[in-house]
Amino acid sequence: MLNDQHYLGQKFQFSGLEHEYGKNVHLFKNNMTNTLLAKLCGPSTTQPYLNIYVQKLYEELLRAALNFCLPVKTQVVESRMKEFTPMGEFKTDLFDPDTRAITVNVARAGTWPSHTCFEELNYILSPKNIRQDHFFMNRKTNQAGQVVGVDVSGSKIGGDQDNAFVFFPDPMGATGGSLSHTISHYKEAVEGKAIKYIVLHLIITPEYIKRIQTDHPDVEIFSLRLDRGLSSKEVLGKIPGADWNNEKGLTETQYIVPGAGGVGELLNNSPI
Repeated sequence: MLNDQHYLGQKFQFSGLEHEYGKNVHLFKNNMTNTLLAKLCGPSTTQPYLNIYVQKLYEELLRAALNFCLPVKTQVVESRMKEFTPMGEFKTDLFDPDTRAITVNVARAGTWPSHTCFEELNYILSPKNIRQDHFFMNRKTNQAGQVVGVDVSGSKIGGDQDNAFVFFPDPMGATGGSLSHTISHYKEAVEGKAIKYIVLHLIITPEYIKRIQTDHPDVEIFSLRLDRGLSSKEVLGKIPGADWNNEKGLTETQYIVPGAGGVGELLNNSPI
């Protein structure tokens, strides 16, 4: 038997962008995802390419989060060569197949990302342990277009969350209000105690990180990109998080800069 001793028991190391936001914030430093995200954000990109780019990006996001967060189990795996030689097997670390996972569709922008994660999780873990929930909400704005809260129109939550890893694949982390509300709902109203809450984003802002870390310091944040484009040139010259109070990524109406535009509207071909 081949015993992969060099790798057994080694903790996955996330190689990402250097920052000072804390150990539960994981920012990608990846040329492939940078390229795909740049295409997604381009003003000429429309459906069906939007969905294709989002799917590819979320597959990468989820894989990084799984490698970092999920437990593994050392197992003996037989290859097809076992038919011809007793050495046709090896011992290695694999994701524990009994791991329970829930992905939450924070509708409407999160519908396609959550579906992508749900499908991918079913390939990697035991399908009987995977569930997709649905939480329907939208921004509540005042007459000036500023976000003042969230409107929840309904939910479809298919059971408890006990001993589960709960994923929230929501493309844009702008103010953090909507996602903070959703996570609070799971903590307060859904039966059972989750192992970990994990948020998966294409783009986030410093304002978003501060809101989530204030409300939910236990949450693991994964994002392909950090946008703080409204910060001063001096602040932009510093390591992200080093001058957090002066970092800015949101307009007065809470849209991300440089951002990608209204991703929820674009994904659904619905400007309203």
